[in-house]
This record gives sequence, structure tokens and C-alpha cells, in this order.
Amino acid sequence: MKDKRNAVITVSFLVVIIILGAVADCMHPAGDAGNKVIKYWAEDSDAIHEIMDYVDLVTDPADGVNFIPEQDRIAVFDMDGTLTCETFYTYYDTMMFIEYCLTDHPEKVSDDLKEVAAAIEPGYKADEALARNFARAYAGMTMNEFYDYAVEFGQKYTSSFDNMRYIDGFYLPMVELVRYLYENGFTIYVISGTERTTTRAIIANSPISRYVTPDHVIGTDFEVKVRGYEDVSSNMDFKYENGDDLILTGGFIQKNLNANKSIYVEREIGIRPVLAFGNSGSDTSMMNYAIDSRNPYPARAYMIIADDDVREWGTQDWNEKSAEYSAMGYTPISMRNDFAQIYPENITRAAVQD
Repeated sequence: MKDKRNAVITVSFLVVIIILGAVADCMHPAGDAGNKVIKYWAEDSDAIHEIMDYVDLVTDPADGVNFIPEQDRIAVFDMDGTLTCETFYTYYDTMMFIEYCLTDHPEKVSDDLKEVAAAIEPGYKADEALARNFARAYAGMTMNEFYDYAVEFGQKYTSSFDNMRYIDGFYLPMVELVRYLYENGFTIYVISGTERTTTRAIIANSPISRYVTPDHVIGTDFEVKVRGYEDVSSNMDFKYENGDDLILTGGFIQKNLNANKSIYVEREIGIRPVLAFGNSGSDTSMMNYAIDSRNPYPARAYMIIADDDVREWGTQDWNEKSAEYSAMGYTPISMRNDFAQIYPENITRAAVQD
């Protein structure tokens, strides 16, 4: 009887261990407590190992000099070209504008906007003037209608890649990095030149939706008012009532590029980020704001260089761009050499960028 009782106790103990192990796996789905990333990064990537060493450093409470409390672990990411593809043959929001004006709803836009959309070619300038045309195109749409259209557009397939919808363009190594930082106590913000609601729609339907909430998305702003009050100069002159619609007026507020990125970060986050990721000169203000010598914490900035012309449409020269960005205090990341895999295996570059 005693041996039988001991056997039952032993089995029960093993069951408890198995259950606890399963619970631990659920809490840490990526594996060990360190949540290391490497699957989609090249094993010899200096950049990802530098990031991992940094995370180990600033999350160690025993390190009185470098430790960063969780509430101050802010990581900011540009979106287009940093988290997701911008080469089909151009940005998501620009392709969406072209489709809206020329294919999906030409009856809703003016002839001059159709001309703008038809004239866009690779190498165009994604400046404030073009963003103002974007705002005009969607005038009269409710915010829900605009969000839904951004999601709907994402289901369309780009001809610049085989088997890729526009929403599928997220870089697997960067998705993995966002997850890794999130699981190590970092709060993730996406700071994009793309309009804010469009960016929210993209992020909410992406592989990083679990790690970036809508209030952590900062983008270009179009003017929004209550329907029926579009021509009233100030929102202080009327009140929202039950059942009212918030609509796009066609007006434009601010393009979130260059110095505006640092201003938006200060205005909406309120503290300096400690990690910043970008891919172009329009991100440098945000990155410089993070690594400013007045940041009370150790900070790092990383620049993605589009130098892969086999799996992607990259045209940047690694030697030139890496030297330029290193001189500015950023660690360069090569898509060709640091990314072991860019997209899911069924997605490949097409023969023509169109």
C-alpha cells in the first residue's frame, strides 16, 4: 500500500511539473526567458547581436548605471522601409491613392487629382504637396469608412512581388525584433510619414498588431470635423452629439517627416525614446532626438539600408550609406547581409517592378 501511495505521489508531482512547464511556455511563447531573436536574422549579424547586448544591459536591475525602468523603455520605429516594404513600386499610402483615384472610386475625385495619381512614377517625391492631394481625395469620408478602405486596399496584390498583398509586406526580421523588444519590457511606437488612420489600419492588420496599440501610432494628420460643420473655422464653436459622424474635410494639418517626427514624439510620448529605427533621411530627426546627449539613458539608433536587389528592389550602396549613417551615430543594418529571410517563403520578387 505504501509503495502504491508513493507511486501516486510521484506521478502527481510529475503532472504538476508538466503543467507548470506548459504554463511557462504560454507565458514565454518564444522560448527561454531571454526571448532571443535570431531565426530571421543572419547568425553573424553584428547589428542584431549589438541590439541584444544592449537589451541585456539596460534590462539588468543590478546595473545601476545602465538600467532603464520599463516605463522609460521606449522604442520608436518608422514604418515604410523600416518595418514594411516601400518598393512596390512605392509606399502603401501612395499606391492606395492611385487605386482610389483611378480604379476604385474615380467618380468621387476631381480630374486634377486623377492627373496627379496617373503621373506618379518611381522616384517621385513623397512630400507635403502630395500629402495634401491625398487629403483632398478622401474628403467626405467618415473615419470608419476611411479606415475600412485602407484595410480593403491592403488585400490587393502588388505586381512587384509574386504572392504579396500590400498588407503582407512586413519584414520578418523586423517583426521578430518588435516582438523581442516588447517581450523585454519595451513600449513600441510606430512614427510614420503615412497618414495616422491609414497607419493604424496597416498596423492593426499586420504581424505586429499584438505589440503596437492604436494609441501608439503617430502619423501625418488630415483635418477631421463633425459632419455638417466642415466650414466652421473652429471646433470650439460646436459640440459632438450622439450619432454624429467624424469626417475628413479635405484639409491638411501636418506631414510627419523630418523635424516634425521629433516634435510629434515629444508632444505625444513626452519622453525621449531609447531606441530608434529608420531607413531614410526623413527619420534622422527622430533618431537624433533619441540619441541626443541630454537623454538620461543610454540610447541607440539603427538605420535599415535597402541594398538587397535579389529578394527586394533595393538600390542603395552599402559602402556609401553605411559610412554616411555610421558618421551620424547610427548603426547601419544591411537587408542583404543582416536579414537571413525578408518575407515568407511563398513571396518572391517579381521580374518587373510595376
